[in-house]
Amino acid sequence: MVQKKIAVVTGASSGIGAATARRLATEGFHVVAAARRADRLEKLITEIGPDATAVVCDVTSDASVAALATAVRGLGAPVALLVNNAGGARGLDPVETGAVDDWQWMYDVNVLGTLRVTKALLPDLEASGAGTVVTVGSTAGFTVYEGGGGYTAAKHAQNALVGTLRLELAGRPVRVIEIDPGMVRTEEFSLNRLGDPAKADAIYAGVREPLVADDIADCVAWVATRPQHVNVDRLVVRPIAQAAQHKVAREQS
Repeated sequence: MVQKKIAVVTGASSGIGAATARRLATEGFHVVAAARRADRLEKLITEIGPDATAVVCDVTSDASVAALATAVRGLGAPVALLVNNAGGARGLDPVETGAVDDWQWMYDVNVLGTLRVTKALLPDLEASGAGTVVTVGSTAGFTVYEGGGGYTAAKHAQNALVGTLRLELAGRPVRVIEIDPGMVRTEEFSLNRLGDPAKADAIYAGVREPLVADDIADCVAWVATRPQHVNVDRLVVRPIAQAAQHKVAREQS
């Protein structure tokens, strides 16, 4: 039986998710780290120690998400926090040649994945008497750009889901928070999107200090540990070098 309140983090095998799992453990939560890659999860859990549990979960699968909820309930402690972090982007195709398979994957992971996990754990969050849902979105959720149609469409939809959920839960003991990062350099996001290390590195070329995963984990920890009556609806966070989606200060090499 777990003695601490539970925080569930999806997409926890790398990047922002892994950093968030580590940080929340230091904040006094028992962290359930959920992701598809069991080997990565086991390494993370070993690093964190007894205040973490690994659950292999694919947020695009109803059965897998149901199994996650069952595993969380089996820990026997209140579920206080859900961090919907699983997501991602594929490609930079313009709309006129957009790859439907890539768009469908982005929608399924970013939007329907958030829906599946939130639905599955919402009864537990409410039963805790002081639940919080934090969804990691993106500045792509309110700003479009060329070549980003599929990703921005998915993140706009995720933003709409979060805003609707907040309205629907008004008066019930569950906070609904959205964190929208701009440029964050992680080991996999741009590489997975572009499939080429050189192209991925070029995204951050000349940017002195892009955000890193720990910066976003810090934001998650901050919003999650405010007094329960404080709801941070939306937190937009960018590196100082990025004034807007299309305005990034780059040093000349």
